[in-house]
Amino acid sequence: PAKDRTALFTYFRDTTLVISEEFGEWGDSRRRIDLLAVDKDANLIVIELKSSFDGTHMDLQAIRYAAMISTLTFEKLISTHAQYLEKNEIQKDAKEEILTFLGWSEPDEDRFGREVKIVLALASNQGFSKELTTAVMWLNNFGIDIKCVHLRPYRHPNDGVLLDVRNIIPLPETAEYQVEIQEKGRRARAFRSSKDHTKYKVTVGDESYMGLSKNRMMYHIISHILSDGESPKAIADIFPGWGHLLFHKFEGELNSEQVRECFMQDDPGGTVPRSNRFFSDEDEPFQYEGDTYVLSNQWGSNTPKGRFDAIKTAQLLQEKFPHSDIKFEPINSSD
Repeated sequence: PAKDRTALFTYFRDTTLVISEEFGEWGDSRRRIDLLAVDKDANLIVIELKSSFDGTHMDLQAIRYAAMISTLTFEKLISTHAQYLEKNEIQKDAKEEILTFLGWSEPDEDRFGREVKIVLALASNQGFSKELTTAVMWLNNFGIDIKCVHLRPYRHPNDGVLLDVRNIIPLPETAEYQVEIQEKGRRARAFRSSKDHTKYKVTVGDESYMGLSKNRMMYHIISHILSDGESPKAIADIFPGWGHLLFHKFEGELNSEQVRECFMQDDPGGTVPRSNRFFSDEDEPFQYEGDTYVLSNQWGSNTPKGRFDAIKTAQLLQEKFPHSDIKFEPINSSD
């Protein structure tokens, strides 16, 4: 019954869209998320299924997976879902289905993937171990959204599968209280955080872009400077001490898929793949004198030692490359 997931999909259908099964697009192909999904608020969901034991360590495994997908882009989500639809011979457009489910007219990277949620689903006569439930309740108190769900499948006479689904954590009678505790913790962390969500209008030459995050603003500015004939080295040399971190260079002219393959080969490990720290999706790598360059996407404000400070960097690029006609201005600021 654990392999027949039709009933499980039906259970999640109204609030959750399954993006992929056995998702594992990172260096270690042995590690795979049973189900990758999104909810109506565009949060990513890791769903781990177990059928034959008490689920010991499945919480740790799911946390690792959540960390690995935390930097997933909306564009990558679409391509992943397209592969899932094709594999299951479902005649739907991946982008259209995701946008329709979310109620969006167009992709919005800044609203996408703000949280990663975890669902631990156990289809077994045994219950979750005490050490697992204790760990999950403790993590919930720190704002990590983890649910423990017990599934009891029943075979229907018409060859269907029915699921008796019971929430173990949070218990129905305490769910509202736990949500309030988590929300209070999120508000406290948001208050302590100085993260700036200001959006920018960027004008480069005759092109204008609205509502850009800092990293997208920097991509458009630097892309325009390169298109004016400047080299990646000329840009990097403006920032002594850290300019060499701006770009990652690959020999030869590579497409985005080849770039990501090269990143995987050289990736030393860790929770965030190196390819996710650079603009390496389709049409984002730059070609210069027969080689390929990708730009870092790790931009912020008031950064340590001024490295990757988007505003200061953009101002200096304006000064050093006046002929590129770069303009940018904030258009809103989040509370």
